[in-house]
This record gives sequence, C-alpha cells and structure tokens, in this order.
Amino acid sequence: MPQHRIRIWDMPTRLFHWVLVACVAGLVATGYRGGAAMDWHARIGYAVLTLLLFRLVWGFAGGHWSRFASFVRGPAQVVAYLRGDLHADSLPGHNPLGALSVLAMLAVLLAQVATGLVGDDESSFTGPLNRFVGTAGGLAATWYHKRIGQWLIVGLVALHLAAVAFHRWRGEDLIGPMVHGDKSVAGAAPASRDDARSRSLALAVLLACAAAVAALVRLGG
Repeated sequence: MPQHRIRIWDMPTRLFHWVLVACVAGLVATGYRGGAAMDWHARIGYAVLTLLLFRLVWGFAGGHWSRFASFVRGPAQVVAYLRGDLHADSLPGHNPLGALSVLAMLAVLLAQVATGLVGDDESSFTGPLNRFVGTAGGLAATWYHKRIGQWLIVGLVALHLAAVAFHRWRGEDLIGPMVHGDKSVAGAAPASRDDARSRSLALAVLLACAAAVAALVRLGG
C-alpha cells in the first residue's frame, strides 16, 4: 500500500509538547533545590498552567490530530487496540492508550498546579491563592503536591518514555513527528491544518491563557 506523508502535529502542538517537557524538568530541579529557587518554581508553575489551558483550548480549535475528538476513544476501541484489532496505520495520531496517557498527564499536571497555587509548606513557599483555602487546606494541598502529585508525574513520564522506546523497538518513530510534524501513513488520512492563520490563532489563544493565569495569580495579591 502506498505511503502518504501528511502533517500530523501542527507547530503549536509541537511547541506545547517540548516547552512542557522543559518546564517539568525545571519544576523538578527548582523543587528539589528549594530555598530561593522556589520563586522560579512558582514562575515555571504559572507557565505550565498557561500551557495546560492552551492545550485544553487547542484540543477543540487546533489541527485535526490535536483535537480531542480525533483521539479520545471509547472503551471498546481501547480493548480492540489492546487485542491488536486496530492497526497502527489507522491511528496516525495518538493511539487509544496514548490518548489515555495524554488525558492523565493533563489531569495530573492541573492538579499539581492547583495544589501549588493554594499550598503552604510553612517554610519557603506559600501559594498566591493560599488565603482562599485556610491553613488546613493549604497544608493538605502541600501534602498532596509533595507526596502524591510529583510521583504521579514521575510515573506518567516513565510510562511515556517506556512507550516511546517500545514503539521504536517495533519500528514506529513517535519522536520524529513531534519534532518536524509529519508522518508517513498508509492510505488516505486528513492532515492537520498548520498555516499562518492557525498559528496566529494559537498565539492569540496562548496570550489569552497567559493573561488569565496572570489575573488568577493577582487575586492573591
């Protein structure tokens, strides 16, 4: 069957992915260093929240394969994929398991950012929205942030890397398309829109999300 090279991941989605990777690494580094680095930990956390809000909006307004409707699948399709009834060529974007990992990562990171915003470690950092939850709420949020949330993120990242390595072993490159955007698929498949107009829309969405996060942080001022 002839191969067709199409745009799978638009530039905004690719930039989101790699900037989020850098931000998560920065959060880990600053979080473990503590002390004065917590100011940067907070700033990177605000950046992550901006990225997450952007991705949620882009999941409805982005290129075809970036939209939730193109990759969020029901239980029956997940089971069919696990049984090998869905061939990889019919899944140019995220496969059903990959879709679940995307949703899980978004949810876990949102919870981590939310608990950071209201948390209080009683030493080096108090979240800007801590005053809205009280002492007990802040301590509970910090406990989750340090004891549960960070390890959920580590676990999801480890699973993601293992999945990338597994697919690479099977001859499927997941990293390349997330770098240059294109993928060779068998048969016809819709391409993601990735032109100046869609990129301008993505920039407008990102700026709006950044403004919303800034306004949210100022509520605690």
